[in-house]
Amino acid sequence: MKAITSIAALLLLAMTACGISPTDVQDRGSAPTVRIPPPTKTIYLVRNGKLAREPADVEDDTVESVLGALFEASARPLGDRDTALRGFTYLRTRNSINPPQRDEIQLPRTSTLTVYISGDGTLTKLGMAQIVCTAQQDAAYEVVRIVRDNQGRPPKDEGRHTCGELK
Repeated sequence: MKAITSIAALLLLAMTACGISPTDVQDRGSAPTVRIPPPTKTIYLVRNGKLAREPADVEDDTVESVLGALFEASARPLGDRDTALRGFTYLRTRNSINPPQRDEIQLPRTSTLTVYISGDGTLTKLGMAQIVCTAQQDAAYEVVRIVRDNQGRPPKDEGRHTCGELK
């Protein structure tokens, strides 16, 4: 017991002899953190009257986030790019993915993605191509259906499309 007391005394003496004196806790600001930038995905805008792939920062890599970025681009200056979606608003999507299960194995299945938009005016073929080609980057969607859903009016089906047919 005497040896332990002696070691503790030597340790206390060594700590005070090194010139470090104890202090109260001091606040030195925020702890260091890492900010992860949002993922970048591709949206389709218009350059010289043709579809052009452009990077876009999105919240996550879902089709809803990518389509949201596509429609948000309409509200920003785009330089040498443009959009055929001015005056239209992205509302929501609905997909028909429901892979069947057989013997406990989930079978892959493509689906139709329905994109609901609102707005007046004519949705041009180029505007449809922007929506469809942006959505079909997710290979699960074989067909994209566009429905215009304006309040006070019945929904208007703008058709079922693939990127290849609209390019």
